[in-house]
Amino acid sequence: MPTEGVWTSPEGKKVFIPLENNPEVFTSLVHDLGVSPDLGFYDVYSIDEPSLLSMVPRPAHALIFITPAPMYWSVREQDGIPQAKDRLSYDGAGDEEPVTWFLQTMGNACGLIALLHAVANGDARRFVKDGSLLDHLLKEGAPLKPRDRADLLYNSRELEEAHMRAARRGDTSAPRADEHCGYHFIAFTKGKDGHLWELEGGCDGPVDRGMLPEDADMLSEEALKKGIRKYLEFANGNLEFSIVALANRTEGDGG
Repeated sequence: MPTEGVWTSPEGKKVFIPLENNPEVFTSLVHDLGVSPDLGFYDVYSIDEPSLLSMVPRPAHALIFITPAPMYWSVREQDGIPQAKDRLSYDGAGDEEPVTWFLQTMGNACGLIALLHAVANGDARRFVKDGSLLDHLLKEGAPLKPRDRADLLYNSRELEEAHMRAARRGDTSAPRADEHCGYHFIAFTKGKDGHLWELEGGCDGPVDRGMLPEDADMLSEEALKKGIRKYLEFANGNLEFSIVALANRTEGDGG
């Protein structure tokens, strides 16, 4: 039986209430899943203004870029990358994967999948507590192929309940589960191979954006140029995007 607030579409697909784009909501959810309180999410108000960029703790372990659909599809078209629902050519699993990627099969769960991508990869992975729900999902999912790994998330009642607890937090009323979310949540992180990886559950698989310097974090100019700035080239004056960084929490930070 689905958790209260989760909707089942006419096609029989599980659909969640979307998460509010709010660092406090994101932080509460990953802590609930089993990430150490030493990590948290922070708004990135500018990637060009040094004084605003300096407000984000460094290093930034991951970025979540929330983009309106036109910018998203412009880059996807440029790259020639199809949606996962059209076909799924990626078949990685286990130790061969430089990053852990999740195919999204729940509706309106793009925020949840982006958070999982952010904390499951790079330096953030070592902040996942042993024995936690997230630790269990990552370890059980690691050897699985993408569709089986997606089923693991889809069928997790505990994950569903954690998502719903977070969805009811925030500063605005939670939308209904049957309301369509018009934005895409993309996570950027560094893989075990030292490359910048772009991870989004509705894509055909993880996207390799190329090698990064060893000391480059996700807010370094090298990472931004290979990642988020590709999208901003298609903004055409549209400012309805946002960036959230995953970083070590500063002393006294309650967010």
